[in-house]
Order: sequence, then structure tokens, then C-alpha cells
Amino acid sequence: MNPTFRPTTESYSETTHLVLPNDTNTLGNLFGGRLLQWLDISSAISAHRHCKRVVVTIAVNNVSFDRPIKLGDFVTIKSHVSRAFGTSMEVWSDVWVEDQQTGDKIPCNSAIYTFVAVDNAGQPIRIPEVKPTNEEEQKRYDGALRRRQLRLILAGRMKPEDATELKALFT
Repeated sequence: MNPTFRPTTESYSETTHLVLPNDTNTLGNLFGGRLLQWLDISSAISAHRHCKRVVVTIAVNNVSFDRPIKLGDFVTIKSHVSRAFGTSMEVWSDVWVEDQQTGDKIPCNSAIYTFVAVDNAGQPIRIPEVKPTNEEEQKRYDGALRRRQLRLILAGRMKPEDATELKALFT
């Protein structure tokens, strides 16, 4: 049986990729689609680590492409579950490019995915809640309900007047 709460740290995932020629466009930049694939895999690993169940992607809530990633770059993706909602969970991923001369990691992208945990028949199942362990995790946890409500409104699955967290921002 799953515990009621699981610390965010238990869902941490880190992957590193080398950008090869078949990963790039004609400008020598990483294809956005390839980055999305890497993000989806890293996020899925985090979601699985949180609930110890099969997970499926149900939404790509946000992806920012803040800085181009070049051929030959080392790309590191760090993901963690930022909040859980019954059967679904928000996963936050940050992307860095490593300066190959100094080893410094330069932030360049981020993404937020939503996953649902499913049983062997593919039906959604309940998962543990998330317990943030530091200030950044708490900030992401606190904003997750607003992001979820916005996603549900945009998908037509929630009425704007029912979005209590979003309304609180404007009243």
C-alpha cells in the first residue's frame, strides 16, 4: 500500500543527452520535438518514481524554448513531481546545457507535464500526495493548483466560476 504522502525528492530524475547531427535542424539547433521526447521520458520516470505505477501522459501544459540548444551540446534534464491530485500529477522539468569548457550548467528550457497513474487494465488509480522538501518545491507545489485549474478550463472540463484558486488571484 502506498503511503499517504511521498517527498518530492523520491521522484527526482536526471538524464543527460548529447545532441547529435540527427537531432538537429538545418541551423544546427536541437529539434523541439526531440527535446519534447526527452522531456516526456524524464517526466514519466519522475511520475513513476512517485507512485510506483504505470503512468501515461495526459497533457503537456507548458514548454518554454528560452535558448537554442546546439549540435554537440550536453543537455541535462531534471524532473520531479510538483503536486499530485488524486490520480494525476504535475511534473516539472528543467533543462540545462553544459558548458563543455567549464562544466557550468546554463538553464535554457523548462516544461510542465501532467500524468495519470493507471492500473493493469489502464484505469486511473489513486496516488500519494506530494510533500515539498525545499522552498523551490513549495513554490511549484503552491502554483500547481492554479495551473491545473487553468488547464481544465482551457480543456472545457471546468467552468471558470469553479476555479477558486484562479479567482482568488483577481478578487
